[in-house]
Amino acid sequence: MTTTKLKPDWAGDDLLSRLVNRAIHTPALYALMKRQARQVLIKTAEKNGVPWRQTCAELDTPEMRQRLEALTNPTVVYPDYYQVPFHAYSEGNLCWQAAFEAAPATYAMALRVWPQDDLSWQEAQARLRQSFLTVLDQHGPAQVHDILDLGCSVGISTLSLHRHYAQRNPVRTVGLDLSPYMLAVAQAQDTQGEIAQWVHAAAESTGFAEACFDVVTMQFVAHELPRAATQAIFAEAWRVLRPGGVLAIVDNNPQSPVIQSLPPVLFTLMKSTEPWSDDYYTFGLETALSEAGFEPPMTVPSDPRHRTLVARKSAR
Repeated sequence: MTTTKLKPDWAGDDLLSRLVNRAIHTPALYALMKRQARQVLIKTAEKNGVPWRQTCAELDTPEMRQRLEALTNPTVVYPDYYQVPFHAYSEGNLCWQAAFEAAPATYAMALRVWPQDDLSWQEAQARLRQSFLTVLDQHGPAQVHDILDLGCSVGISTLSLHRHYAQRNPVRTVGLDLSPYMLAVAQAQDTQGEIAQWVHAAAESTGFAEACFDVVTMQFVAHELPRAATQAIFAEAWRVLRPGGVLAIVDNNPQSPVIQSLPPVLFTLMKSTEPWSDDYYTFGLETALSEAGFEPPMTVPSDPRHRTLVARKSAR
């Protein structure tokens, strides 16, 4: 009988995980891993026609820096977990390089989900987003008017979400992120002004009134958080959702055979750029959602690497 492992052997407190973590915490090895992780992404992107360097050059303008100043909320306090190196950037998401490279990196990530399929990066990205939206359609509310995308990064997830629901009826969509650099790029890419607000705030404390959204999403955000932050965000999402509204999460699937069988080079590189990996892969999101007040969530493996969870706030 085949038993499904709950997590990869390279995450948590297993021997393999401890060995990988020891290597990551060796400064010389970490520096090498960080460089290699970037090269893997850039190589995947440019080999498949993603204009990585061109995109970065086009975004680097004086107007972009003006957007940063206008979008930055001076009262925001950055939590400790957000001020550590990740994604191969010493300053994490609080720098221009991370913001300029976020879209090409996202496109490269989608290509790696279906390596055997002959997909363009545009097709892979569309399939990635649709796999999440299909589950949300099946288990989300029938009527959606107000949407909040938490940890929206440069707005790819926000625009995809907004356009999906706007086909049915007018919707108000808000993108929220803790990095004003990411938000500046997101606003610049929102050329038609489709998104109602780009908000610089912590997802744990959005500043929105109670019960003002029908759908809240966290798209590829949870794996970047320590569990205490995830729990706080779940509580905030429950607060701002209307009764009957849902929190929808898409992220790495700890039970995915693809994730569990990653080659040592790849999982070591991934852990070197994701400081909260062990916390994510050993944390029960379903239990945490129930503890935050949501009804038992629906969990669906939405593509070979990722799962989608949809948790409803009781209508009673």
